[in-house]
Amino acid sequence: MSALPRHGLGAGRAPVRAALRARWAAARASGVGAGGTGEAGSAVVEFLGVALLLLVPLVYLVLVLAQLQAAGFAVEGAARDAARAYAVAEDPAAGAGRAVAAVGLALADQGVPADPARALTLGCSGADCLAAGSTVTATVRVAVPLPFVPAVVRDVVPVEVPVSATRTAAVDRFRGAP
Repeated sequence: MSALPRHGLGAGRAPVRAALRARWAAARASGVGAGGTGEAGSAVVEFLGVALLLLVPLVYLVLVLAQLQAAGFAVEGAARDAARAYAVAEDPAAGAGRAVAAVGLALADQGVPADPARALTLGCSGADCLAAGSTVTATVRVAVPLPFVPAVVRDVVPVEVPVSATRTAAVDRFRGAP
């Protein structure tokens, strides 16, 4: 058999393959990746950088929203309990003391650092707060500080979010009846 010229699919590809192999070997030897830019492994660094830039503010936002939600639960429960405690008291002085105690418990339960006596405002529908059929309104207001804000910034910029709730409770209309 004599050597016949190659015709068909593989004819003439040997020099192209050899050239591609030589190029690939040179690129691997120089440390250049498949893209030819020499940035092998930079995607991981870029991902970590972008993840930190997005993750840190997101975590801070979650912390702030959690504190605001806890304060919202606290003032809502405190206002409800204060109005009820005052409405069932025997006299106004005892009612005020019970209302302040109820506010203190509700705020402490959610970790809100506020003075219950300053946070509570009581109001009545008539001259006699504990008269049968009257209503008692309790308003609780607290300021929630933003976390991780330095004292220097707190002195210059207000970094507190006010949270308040108002509840009304009716005094029993059969109060004082035998």
